Amino acid sequence: MKIALVQQQALNDKDKNIQNGISAIKKAAALGAKMICFSELAFTPFFPQKHFNTKANEEAETIPGPTTEIFSQLAEELDVVIILNLYEKDGNNKYDSSPVIDACGKILGTTRMIHITDYACFHEKEYYTPGNTGAPVYKTKFGNIGVAICYDRHYPEYMRALALNSAEIVFIPQAGSVGEWPEGLYEAEMRVAAFQNGYFTALCNRVGEEECLTFSGESFVCNPEGVVIARAGLGTEEILFCDIDLGECGKSHAKRLFMRDRRPELYADWLKTNFNSKNESSV
Repeated sequence: MKIALVQQQALNDKDKNIQNGISAIKKAAALGAKMICFSELAFTPFFPQKHFNTKANEEAETIPGPTTEIFSQLAEELDVVIILNLYEKDGNNKYDSSPVIDACGKILGTTRMIHITDYACFHEKEYYTPGNTGAPVYKTKFGNIGVAICYDRHYPEYMRALALNSAEIVFIPQAGSVGEWPEGLYEAEMRVAAFQNGYFTALCNRVGEEECLTFSGESFVCNPEGVVIARAGLGTEEILFCDIDLGECGKSHAKRLFMRDRRPELYADWLKTNFNSKNESSV
């Protein structure tokens, strides 16, 4: 099966960005892709690079809503699964959200980013309510999909939960900038997550220079052995295609060994303590 990651720059014109996304979907489908993913906030500027501005609220939309309606029609027309990422509004709350649209055009559900950060040029706590949808896995026509939105990828607990919920491929819509992390680190994270959990990881990154950040692109796909099997360019707009075989998941070290030998009866006590920066340990 072929998947596609759409690495496109978000201009200041949302309608133009959506039209570019439609063109990318049609091109990817014509070339045989069955699952197509977009980066984080693919159709709008990356709002959190600046402190909160009420103008961002004008871009927030409901799910279902105008954007998902467009891509739901496309999914049904082209027989493809589409993973979006939008600034979602639900009542008074706003979320960083990824609706998953099956090949029949139905929205199977929406993953909302769970972990919300705040540091220079990533003022996400000023925009997003912490997600309340858990770690769902969607049984699509072409396979079981999990979604880890950007910052959630740093949490092994979340990545393991997707494996326990039977994910075969985890898509990561990301907004990763040039120089944000030590070189190779986020790739290493996704390689390890794929290896430890026995699924494919497919990270789709933003690209292009914006007001405060330059997003690097470099989207990539890892197989269940933790090997990078496809990679997009640095700073380029492109569609990254990758052929995958979901049968590899069942043959992985994780499925044959790591999952078999888990001790979940021990983990609750280990993980329930809240971190306190004042805590000290001695040896």
